[in-house]
Amino acid sequence: MATWLVTGCSTGLGRALAEHVLQSGHSAIITARETDTLTDLAEAYPATALALPLDVRFADQIHTVVDAAQEQFGGIDVLVNNVGYGYRSAVEEGETDAIKQLFETNYYGAVNLINAVLPGMRHRGSGMIINISSIAGQRTAPGSGFYAATKAALESTSEALRQEVEPLGIRVAIVQPGGFRTDFAGRSLQQSTEPLEVYAATAGKRRKEYDTIDGRQAGDPAQAARAIMTLAESEQPPMRLILGREALKLAEVDLNQQLDDLMDWESVSLSTDFNQTEV
Repeated sequence: MATWLVTGCSTGLGRALAEHVLQSGHSAIITARETDTLTDLAEAYPATALALPLDVRFADQIHTVVDAAQEQFGGIDVLVNNVGYGYRSAVEEGETDAIKQLFETNYYGAVNLINAVLPGMRHRGSGMIINISSIAGQRTAPGSGFYAATKAALESTSEALRQEVEPLGIRVAIVQPGGFRTDFAGRSLQQSTEPLEVYAATAGKRRKEYDTIDGRQAGDPAQAARAIMTLAESEQPPMRLILGREALKLAEVDLNQQLDDLMDWESVSLSTDFNQTEV
């Protein structure tokens, strides 16, 4: 059995994953900013669940959690960086402080956790790091530019990390969920406070979309948890695992568009090299 550290376990995908990990007989450090949301899980699995407060923006809390995991379970085998929130705004509408806080949580929080668990994984010569991104990291819609930027940054860092730690016995994967039936819209989605009317038909349209789709998303968090467990148990995980039919379609559209652009502009791309026949 493995020891998991999962962030953002109060609701949604993180909660579903924490439940599935514990039901499967693994040990888990389950975290949230307010641990009262985790009391029932800790009480149901007293020998294998450790519920701890964690705001990933604060390094001291990260180190407290990692030290506690080492003391109680002997270390962390699987880290799932799940915590994060959304932010809707057109690029011009984005508020500097809000964007900084978004990156502090969605990107720097994940990176700091990775760096905190890596020494233990390197010492044991094994481990798995799973970074929960979003299909927005693959294909960005109007109004999601800053949120998608945090996910794209995490994905790029994950790609480099995978190559760096693979020789050390540590696996890295990215999970790109689409729309799942969680309370992301009501609880974890912030918006710019001063929208501009000129963007009403683009970014503004997406501000209102959750009024009609929230609670009817196709994705099932319990099934996502099972998929992530399968990913963690794979000896050769993919770089990216897409979750959900809608996300898969978006990724296919995006990759096909990239390929079309690549071929359409191939001659221009090649024209920028020195002429190989020149001496």
